[in-house]
Amino acid sequence: MEYRTLPRGGEQISVIGLGMGSIHNASPSEIVHTLHEAMDAGVNYFDYVPSDAAAFEPYARALHGRRDKVMLQVHLGADYSNGQYGWAIRNPKLAIAQFEERLRDLGTDYADFGFIHCIDEDDDFDTVMNGPLWEYAERRHADGTIRHLGFSTHNASIARRFLATGKMDMGMFSLNPMYDYTDESAYGQGSASDRASLYREFETAGVGISVMKPFAGGQLLDGAASPFGAALTRIQCLQYALDKPGVLTVLPGVRGLADLEDILRFVDADAAARDYSVIGSFAEPADTGRCVYCNHCQPCPEGIAIGLAAAGGAVAMGVAVSKSAEGIARQPEAEGKIRTTLMLGLVFIETAIIYALLVVILIIFVL
Repeated sequence: MEYRTLPRGGEQISVIGLGMGSIHNASPSEIVHTLHEAMDAGVNYFDYVPSDAAAFEPYARALHGRRDKVMLQVHLGADYSNGQYGWAIRNPKLAIAQFEERLRDLGTDYADFGFIHCIDEDDDFDTVMNGPLWEYAERRHADGTIRHLGFSTHNASIARRFLATGKMDMGMFSLNPMYDYTDESAYGQGSASDRASLYREFETAGVGISVMKPFAGGQLLDGAASPFGAALTRIQCLQYALDKPGVLTVLPGVRGLADLEDILRFVDADAAARDYSVIGSFAEPADTGRCVYCNHCQPCPEGIAIGLAAAGGAVAMGVAVSKSAEGIARQPEAEGKIRTTLMLGLVFIETAIIYALLVVILIIFVL
């Protein structure tokens, strides 16, 4: 298992985490077995928002004695008062009571990550961040009950508002090729270029991304259901998300042990299995030429040839050093002048490479 470092805190987070939206479909014993298998495979990051409250008790059993080995996203705003998932972000008193009940369910006195849950509207953001729910979150963060503050959203503009607070350590965001390149789902809000910029903004802000819906609810795995008319594999979808700036972990949902075993094949998958460059043929015409970080279209069709510039510079430097050595060998008395000329030449070559790099940065991030 590969691990990535949380920028604010330094925790090592497994690149494959686990969602629990569908885990209630398994029996309680299978849920326990599934979680134990995941932890034994090195998975140490878990979301804690199932579709059904029936999953809480076996989750607590699975984590008994291992609580310090895992990190949990516990959400402020998820409601299970009627046994099924509900949204309580507009009811702070209920949201707080449910959050504290989740900690009691687990037999723990802390949440590794306390997430403001599923804010997709500006009005809800304003209400929460200027009201008692956020005050509670900050108070619990100060006393250590919440070790890291975070949020979940499907909306790029809302994510930016959370980032602007400067108080978040992790954000849960829906990320996959369907959401990035089509408008087929309300969960994929924002244009392709805007979403690509957002991932870089997470990275720049030092806020990690935990990815939800990496398979678009299974649509990307089914050619008939996919908006692209062709299916991707789980491994391709996972690699796609992990290649995005800022992403620390991807949290696919599992229905039981069979799903987990299929997802864990990613760990030992070779480059060919992880190769998702086929999405270049799926993308909408309006997004042609958008870099998706797959690194499989070399030489770059956009003319982003930093590799050529670096290679040319390396060759030039090698030739310069070689010829200088020959010159010094033939005329030792001219060593000082040759060395000065060599250093000036190397500086100019390096400057040309740096200019090429700056042009690439402008093309990718600005133009």
